[in-house]
Amino acid sequence: MAESGSKPNLIVTRTPLRLSFAGGGTDLAEYYERDFGAVLSTAVNQYLYVTLKPHGHLFDEKYRLNYSENEQVDTLDNIKNDIARECLRLLSVDPPIYISTVSDVPASSGLGSSSSFAVGLLNALHALRGERPSAGRLAEEAAHVEIDVLKRPIGKQDHYAAAFGGLNYFCFLPDGRVTLEPQHPPNGHLDKLFDHVLMFSTGIWRDAGDVLTEQKSNTSINLEHLTTMRSQAQQLRGVIQNGFRPEKFGEVMDAGWQLKRQLATGISNDRIDTWYQRARDAGAWGGKLAGAGGGGFLALIAPPDRHNDVRRALSDLKDVRVSYESQGSRLLLAE
Repeated sequence: MAESGSKPNLIVTRTPLRLSFAGGGTDLAEYYERDFGAVLSTAVNQYLYVTLKPHGHLFDEKYRLNYSENEQVDTLDNIKNDIARECLRLLSVDPPIYISTVSDVPASSGLGSSSSFAVGLLNALHALRGERPSAGRLAEEAAHVEIDVLKRPIGKQDHYAAAFGGLNYFCFLPDGRVTLEPQHPPNGHLDKLFDHVLMFSTGIWRDAGDVLTEQKSNTSINLEHLTTMRSQAQQLRGVIQNGFRPEKFGEVMDAGWQLKRQLATGISNDRIDTWYQRARDAGAWGGKLAGAGGGGFLALIAPPDRHNDVRRALSDLKDVRVSYESQGSRLLLAE
């Protein structure tokens, strides 16, 4: 780590991705400003890494970015990566600057990777400025960049999950505040929860913007569904706190998925419905597509002795093993 009082010359952050179990959609302002929203989600051991350093003086450009593309530009306005551009605008640092990012999963996976990038980059920029922000500040700044500045049709849950880590029950209040209730299941029930989780890559990587834009515009006609989905987050919190019952957990997730599919036309399709039904027929109690829907990862709750049956039923999909991550965005290196 950099010496006390000095600013680091090389920074690496690691920020977890997240899996939302219930309540997704109620973290959109169009819903929670009418009442309140609630989500139960967990950080998982899939990560996004950001490397940040002052750029070498022998290079001509002021900003170099390496991600799925390579950018070499001289002004903030010319940076195409909108999250990187607006994070640099929010937390001014002197160029030349080099930024690179790599993720354990592809972009547009439904695991909140864009928000994890925003949180991880802001964490790195604060470190370059010699600052140590709270998790709450990181979450709010990242949400501000994506929602207020970039006008993306997303909710706040991803930013908070990435910044805080852990298994949490979030409430999104009408005045914009977010409360967090960490979940600490008794008697090893957290491990038991993840013993029942299966996750599969559908191989469909999609921009969730169109789905979420339609979902936002449908909020008024979907209020009853969304309120039920909010109550399902509350139900799952009770299932975790009052003696974990995995079958009940899966059943509530299944009920949530059936409602979620009705929020917008692009959330599911015949292929996804077929995969989900195959998993149910093989013994899964329930599940959902992670994120907005339309592709990405299919998360399932199934008894451990039926996991291999589910894997065989979904043999055309890639099985991704996930487990619990207690920490949010963190500095791996600052020297």
